[in-house]
Amino acid sequence: MTRYDGDGAEVEETDDWYEPEGVPVGGAAPDGTDPEGTDGGAGAERTFAALPPARGRGFAQTWWGRAWLTALEGTALDTQQLKAGRRLARAGAVGAVSVRPGRITAVVQDRDRTAHRADVLLQELSDEQWDRFLDMAVERAGHVAALLDREMPPHLVEDAELAGVELLPGLGDLEPECDCGAWDHCGHTAALCYQVARLLDHDPFVLLLVRGRGERALLDALQSHGGPSSTSGKRPRLEGVDAAEAFAAGGIRPALPGVPPLPAEPGVPPSLDTDEPPTAGVDPSALEFLAARTAVQAHRLLAEALREGHERHPPAPEPTVARDAVRLAAGEPPRAVTARLADGSGRGREGLAVAVRAWRQGGAAALTVLDEEWTVDAEALARAGAALASAWAESDEAERPVLRARANRWTLDGGRIQLRLGRDGRWWPYRKERGRWVPAGDAAQDPATALATADSEARTEPEADTAAGRPSGT
Repeated sequence: MTRYDGDGAEVEETDDWYEPEGVPVGGAAPDGTDPEGTDGGAGAERTFAALPPARGRGFAQTWWGRAWLTALEGTALDTQQLKAGRRLARAGAVGAVSVRPGRITAVVQDRDRTAHRADVLLQELSDEQWDRFLDMAVERAGHVAALLDREMPPHLVEDAELAGVELLPGLGDLEPECDCGAWDHCGHTAALCYQVARLLDHDPFVLLLVRGRGERALLDALQSHGGPSSTSGKRPRLEGVDAAEAFAAGGIRPALPGVPPLPAEPGVPPSLDTDEPPTAGVDPSALEFLAARTAVQAHRLLAEALREGHERHPPAPEPTVARDAVRLAAGEPPRAVTARLADGSGRGREGLAVAVRAWRQGGAAALTVLDEEWTVDAEALARAGAALASAWAESDEAERPVLRARANRWTLDGGRIQLRLGRDGRWWPYRKERGRWVPAGDAAQDPATALATADSEARTEPEADTAAGRPSGT
């Protein structure tokens, strides 16, 4: 038998279906959930009225809701089915959701109005695991208080894991069943999972019910274990330190925890791929790229901060907008983003390509050498002259390169190779390509090495001038 609820979705009638007390079918409580429902021990069930469409908002706002979706999205073999599930859930095509130990059920309506029964199965906890969980909860009264406040703090989950109890599903734990015949997650079971994430946001007891115990049964079991609601007279051990003990300890402070290790790789920002059109003026691909490059930059800065002796180095100055555009362009953004960076940096397409080349060879220092022409003071000029003379001290006069100096740049006779002196005393090789000076290799402390790098690079270029008067011994 089939009935239709308020939004037109077909809902399969079953013998054990019932309308939650105080919540009309097709409606919802202010938070979008059914606050009541039958909630006993074994065989308990709660039914949540169909939630309204979720247009323009994410499905999970809490960390445990996102963990639920990670268990789904991390193992689904067909991402198109996940997208279909998001579309159905956003459209309000998921009917009333029935939650009972080990199973979640709903009727999901396709775009063509075809109704499918979708089930998601999750392994129940064993009696032994529940006993361990209850023992842990009794020891930490704050855990039960958090659950009663519809919160699931991370330390509750961590303490449960230490007790050998996995509350949140892991990859592959959400097993799909659907009468459409799919053997993996289909759009219907995915839509159900996305809808359940919304329920979990408002009430983590939903997860505990799927694991085998409803709210009332759990609180009753806590009483029998001497929990916070127990009338046995035994006071639960409170978290924290007794005030008298803390005062008596005086100025004794525990040692600071060790510095956590550097993650192996930068974090991966969440995907912005949604079925909803972006807000006017927002480019999702550009925003995704910016978030990814920010994660890479944060990882690099953290690596530098953890490096030994970091405190002895002065902090780097804040980059200008134009310079930071080069850093972003070095991360291989989408073509449209590259065009925007070229315009925003004021360099144009070809100028940005040269700047990216410099950045990849030496970061901000190499970019400074590319952009800045500075007058070398007498002392630095003397050191540079000595370095140039020393580099070819043992060469014959005919083998010594003829270099014309201007500011911090020495150009080889012939005009196709150049050495640039950085403010840190290193020499940067450059060569001319299509009338533009471009970086030709890494910096070197020795000008002869830098010149040899530029010379070897220039010989591989089709435009290289073979009669440019290069020194033969460099």
